[in-house]
This record gives sequence, C-alpha cells and structure tokens, in this order.
Amino acid sequence: MKYRSLETKSYRLIEPVALLSGIVIASPHSGRNYLSSVKEQSILDPITLRSSEDAFVDELMDFAPALGIPLICSEIPRAFVDLNRARDELDPAIIEGIKPNRQNPRVISGLGVIPRVVANGKEIYSGKLSKEAAIERLENFWDPYHSKLAELLDRARQQFGYSILIDTHSMPHEAILNASSSFRTSQIVLGDRYGATCAPEIINDLIKLISKNGLRASRNIPFSGAYIVQKYGSPGLNRHAIQLEIDRSIYMDERKIQKLEKFHKLKNKLQNIMRDFSQIHTCLNSIAAE
Repeated sequence: MKYRSLETKSYRLIEPVALLSGIVIASPHSGRNYLSSVKEQSILDPITLRSSEDAFVDELMDFAPALGIPLICSEIPRAFVDLNRARDELDPAIIEGIKPNRQNPRVISGLGVIPRVVANGKEIYSGKLSKEAAIERLENFWDPYHSKLAELLDRARQQFGYSILIDTHSMPHEAILNASSSFRTSQIVLGDRYGATCAPEIINDLIKLISKNGLRASRNIPFSGAYIVQKYGSPGLNRHAIQLEIDRSIYMDERKIQKLEKFHKLKNKLQNIMRDFSQIHTCLNSIAAE
C-alpha cells in the first residue's frame, strides 16, 4: 500500500492512495513539537511540560494507512493548544481580555482550549497571554486541524455513505485506579458519550475485537468522550465518533515518557483490531452498494 503524506505546522496527515472504508483515525494530543516560544514562556521542566501529552499514540496507530485508513495527528503539543476543546473555551485566568465563564468546568480547572495547567494541576506559565497571541494560536493550529479533520470525514461519508472517527488518546494509569472497582482492570476505554456519538452496533463490534485480542475494554467510564466526538459524532446522519483511550502503563514508562518493550506487542494488537474492524465495515458497505 502506497501512502500520501502532508505535513503542516498544525498537523501531519498520512493517507493511503486508496481508501478502503469510511474510517478515519485521529491523534489530537500526541503532538510533541514544543516550539521555542512555548519553552521560553513555560515555567515547567521539559518532562513535566509533556505530562499531558498522549505520548507515542501517533506511532501506535501509524499502521492505519496500510489498512486503507487516513491518519491525522497533531504536530503541536496539547500544552500549547488543546484540539479536543471547543474554540471558544478560553480561560480568563491565562488570557487577557477574556470574560469569565463560570459555566464551563474544563475552563475553570485550567484545561481550556489554551491550557493553563498540565497534569496534576501544575501551572504552565507565570503570567498571562495576550488575547491577540491566543487568537493567533487558534488560527494557526486549531483551525487548520479541524478544517482538515472535517474534510476527511465528509469525504468518507460521501464515498462510503458513513464515517467513523476513531479519536485516539492515552490515559494515565492513575485514572483507571481512581475509577470504580469494576473498571479498574480496563486497558482501553471507549467513549461515545453514552450512545450520543456512535451507533451501538459499531462500538459493540470494536469492543468484541478488543476482547478477542486479549485486551480489556470498558465503555464511557472513566472517560465518555470530549469535544471532538461530540462535534463529529451524529449517528442519525451516519456520522459516528468514538474516543479511544489507552492505558499508558501498558506501553510506556509514564514517569520518564519512554516506550517499553511491550510497545510493539500492543501496536500489533491494535493493528489486528483495526484491520478486522475495517474489514467488517468494508464488507457492510459492499453489501449495501449491491
């Protein structure tokens, strides 16, 4: 399978010459291009600054084009712009000239579209950003990523009659430990906002394949899905979106942000899962087209 690659300062897109299904895989939090301006403005050391990053998720999923699936990944870090937040989730505690929004818990906690904190609530900056600088970030990074993602999903629906977004993330192992006892063994969490963003038969297919490959999955607990799946998932219009969270401890050293030897074993399992998932929906599309 040959690929086509497009790199911008906002995202990296790798896609096959031939699409084989309406699936699109995205990794909005794995960007690790820490611009010099970010490093200069931040009061955190490099490892702490990366603590909110979904490290190596783009590499875990880079088999996608070989399966006829486009893969779009953020180039910029979550600590700079969070692509899994709405464009207007602006935090007045870090951006000058923004009116307080007391209704948004993500903004209040410092996790708006331009984050104020990283993991464990550690402040990124010592002062505020200008409103102009914040808007420039959105125009240069948030807008292009979402424009391209929407384009990929529209193309999938036009060509196959449906689109399925797999929005891939990683979660701290601590998040699983803090979940209720029945979910503490989960290695993958699939979020569809309790059925609002994906048809049940589609997410059930994925859960079965995950189990078949020896991994333990839960649905919506402790993560039910955030802005991206909410924005792009509309099952009634045959637009489906699933947030896929992977326990970091099963492929990386969370403290050092380094891949473990079992990284490649997990990647092979994920490839098998997505290969079979893609084949199911390629077959379904072929039958529908007859």
